[in-house]
Amino acid sequence: MKFNLTNKTAIVTGGGSGIGKAISKTLAEQGAYVHILELNIDSAKITKEEIIAAGGSAEIHQCNVVSQENVIEVISRIAENSTINILINNAGVAHIGNVENTSEEDLDRVYNVNVKGVYNCIFGTIPHMKKNGGVILNMASIASSVGISDRFAYSMSKGAALTMTYSIAKDYVNYGIRCNCMSPARIHTPFVDGFLKNNYPGKEQEMFEKLSKTQPIGRMGVPQEVANLALYLCSDEASFITGTDFPIDGGFIKLNG
Repeated sequence: MKFNLTNKTAIVTGGGSGIGKAISKTLAEQGAYVHILELNIDSAKITKEEIIAAGGSAEIHQCNVVSQENVIEVISRIAENSTINILINNAGVAHIGNVENTSEEDLDRVYNVNVKGVYNCIFGTIPHMKKNGGVILNMASIASSVGISDRFAYSMSKGAALTMTYSIAKDYVNYGIRCNCMSPARIHTPFVDGFLKNNYPGKEQEMFEKLSKTQPIGRMGVPQEVANLALYLCSDEASFITGTDFPIDGGFIKLNG
């Protein structure tokens, strides 16, 4: 079976909903034992139940990636009982606004989750991975590579995720650790539906179609498409790939110029 993750242990941050949920379920389907790190434990419980019902294996851990102490405690507990093979840094928050309407509090909130959170999870995992190698996969964004209107703080944070990927890949290649990142464009998740409901009441469908058409391919992506790419990058079939960003964007980066 291609993309076989049997006997692999994977950690997925923010693995209880949206893209993270799709990744967690997909890795479990291919045999991985998935540890879901979530702030929202209720959503994580539902994802775990669905994984187990499908014949997979999963555990959930309430974890705030902003807290290095919390992250190290959770990851160390996982490492006591298994070899950590895969870390997927998926947890993240969004913010809309340019530099003038991004407050210091806004910037700190985005930085703490999207930058420090990624750092914390890598910092906590690397000492364990150095023993046996492994895969680290970060969630970047099209905003890591091209300018997006009114995404100042978010773009800053995803640019950091991209360059952290390059740095980790360079520093740990001799330990058998591969590090890559994915850069999605708009993906249809519950977050998108909530955003449209809160900001465009009564015009949700109209705005959904408008946002969909910003991708040259004519639609938003779906979480499973991102999960499929994550599966490939975490598998042995991708063993020659490290230090690379993978846009999954319906042509946004290259075809919108």
